[in-house]
Amino acid sequence: MDTQVDPLALRWLLGVELSRHRRAVQLSLSELAATTGIGKPKLGHMESGRYHQAPDDVQVVLHACGVPATTVQQLVTLAAARADAKSWLSRWTDLIPGFLRTYVGLLDMAERLFTFEPMVVPGLLQSRDYAQALTSANRFYRPDQAQSFAEFRQVRASRLAARHDLTFQTVIGEAAIRTPVGEPSIRQAQLEHLIDVARGGRVTLQLLRPEDGPHQASAIGQFALLEFGHGIRPVAYTELLDDAIFVHDLDRVRTYQWVADNLRELALPPAETLTHLQAELTR
Repeated sequence: MDTQVDPLALRWLLGVELSRHRRAVQLSLSELAATTGIGKPKLGHMESGRYHQAPDDVQVVLHACGVPATTVQQLVTLAAARADAKSWLSRWTDLIPGFLRTYVGLLDMAERLFTFEPMVVPGLLQSRDYAQALTSANRFYRPDQAQSFAEFRQVRASRLAARHDLTFQTVIGEAAIRTPVGEPSIRQAQLEHLIDVARGGRVTLQLLRPEDGPHQASAIGQFALLEFGHGIRPVAYTELLDDAIFVHDLDRVRTYQWVADNLRELALPPAETLTHLQAELTR
């Protein structure tokens, strides 16, 4: 986990876990309030992530829900983590929407990450010029905002690249490496960057071609799966045009995990992906 934890993401994740454990023992907020002595409004705010959840309160709530001691200690430790109100994301607070800030903050806490991107190179693997050209083509941002957003993408990518405790797997659609983005030289440099990534071994990179056959992600498009450890359930994430969906119900997350397994099975293995990227570079 990153040493700097974004407070918005930390509160959201703890709130999800507190709500999950309460519902697992079928306690209402009123019943939990009577058991813990913590007011019902405060408990509601703890679950919504509206305010900081104090470690002592987290411990009291989890004990009341009969959560195993190991999990209690892990979540209390997470609640005590250094949530920096002036984290690295603060520079872009006025630019990036809340759902994206939450997702990026969750990335800083994740131990494992899987992404599927059918149409563009994943943001975490984009070269600087590719990110700039892609952002400039996005009409959701004004020209004066595009450079700042591209900078945000690059800082996010460099931070995760520096983490040795993150296991990162990604499946990329072939369209992502063939779609023109900016000048031809930008595409060329992006391919070279992906080849360096594939050679480096830090990221497991697989390419999915049309000839690899139909897959189960056709109905949902791009998505991400994040796993955290700390006794915390995984979260699936997918973006809409102007919002995002965070999936934390275990049965629904398992569906995304099954789709990820399907994509990994169909896509080219990492070694063949590297060969394909090298051939694409000379087309």
